[in-house]
Amino acid sequence: MTELARWVNFFVIVGSSAGALIGLQFVVMALVADMPRTPNQAQAGHAFATPTIVHFATVLLLSAALSAPWHGIGGPSLVCGVIGVLGLVCATIATRRMRRQTAYQPVFEDWLFHALLPVAAYATLAASAGVAHAHIHPAMFGVATAALLLLFSGIHNAWDAATYHIFVIRPKREESAQPR
Repeated sequence: MTELARWVNFFVIVGSSAGALIGLQFVVMALVADMPRTPNQAQAGHAFATPTIVHFATVLLLSAALSAPWHGIGGPSLVCGVIGVLGLVCATIATRRMRRQTAYQPVFEDWLFHALLPVAAYATLAASAGVAHAHIHPAMFGVATAALLLLFSGIHNAWDAATYHIFVIRPKREESAQPR
């Protein structure tokens, strides 16, 4: 059994979780679609909601690619490297959008889960791809770490967004809708 084949169950579980969470994100977006919009809400969506879907989709893609019946480490290594580099580009764009949006003032927790951890995950993925030919066993742990960082960051971010809408935005709208 190759080193990559030993990880198939891990990637089936992680990929299935990411796929289910993508579906749930669409359900949540459909539920909040009828809520009145606040100024600059689209900016905040591009900065906070879109990257969450990208992280989940990355985990799903990574899991699918690494569950394929590869004949060597060259293909999977290339896939991981490309995903890692593209992820770094996306995380950089998302971080810039977080800084520029004016609908919400990010706090440390936001910077940690929306910027720092995703950058660390994508960098780990790219680095793991770079060392996979020489050190496949630790490289696979690096890939798994990156996938879990993206998955758990996405879960945190989705929960954070849902609770923000329920406990902050909704009460503000209800308060402003009351007659004076």
